[in-house]
Amino acid sequence: MRTILMFSAVLFALAPPWPTSGQGVVVDEGRFRITVAGRAVGTEEFAIRRAGIGQDDAFFANAVITLGSSVDRQEISPLLRATPPDGVIAGYQVKVTGREALDLQMTRVGNRYEAVARAPTGDEEREFPARETSRILDLGVAHHYYFLRDAREGARIHVIEPRTRTQTTLTVERRSEDEILLDGRPTEARRLEFKVDAQVRIAWYDRLGRVLRVEIPAVGYVAERQDLVG
Repeated sequence: MRTILMFSAVLFALAPPWPTSGQGVVVDEGRFRITVAGRAVGTEEFAIRRAGIGQDDAFFANAVITLGSSVDRQEISPLLRATPPDGVIAGYQVKVTGREALDLQMTRVGNRYEAVARAPTGDEEREFPARETSRILDLGVAHHYYFLRDAREGARIHVIEPRTRTQTTLTVERRSEDEILLDGRPTEARRLEFKVDAQVRIAWYDRLGRVLRVEIPAVGYVAERQDLVG
């Protein structure tokens, strides 16, 4: 987790009054193994903290997602600030190195979010409405599903995907109790099935609300928790 902590410390220093990476209470941290169509493609190491008092109370979620090989490597480093208890977006940054390099920052200004993306191909500015349900679900970032853990069946949630500069509505299709295999071991879990633009996404959580597994069947994406096995 050292890489995550170093990266978050730099970002927090650039964007006060966000706390340093060592402050606050850790609500979850760990590692996902990422596969696409059954083939291992990378890992996601993440940490989610809660820090601050009163109006400054917030979640801070950051990660380092490493994809590809040594000759075709991509590293994605997202940092989300969200308001408790539901995880509504307060601010977001993501840096991508290697393939599809990008540096994006998104801030809330009144009733909208302003996003500025800088890439080798040029800069881009975009605005999104800020709503009571606004969440981040960035492309291929499994730990962002933590902030959907308490979503009720039938709920409609405004989600923003910053790296593609798109927004849509997520619908909670079904909540159920389930059992999954983590590293071949049966594990009790709560299953939430979402629909995003006619695409089904599924997330499994343990009794503490920690994300165990995320699947997007249409693209063969699976992120499976590794650190909770043992």
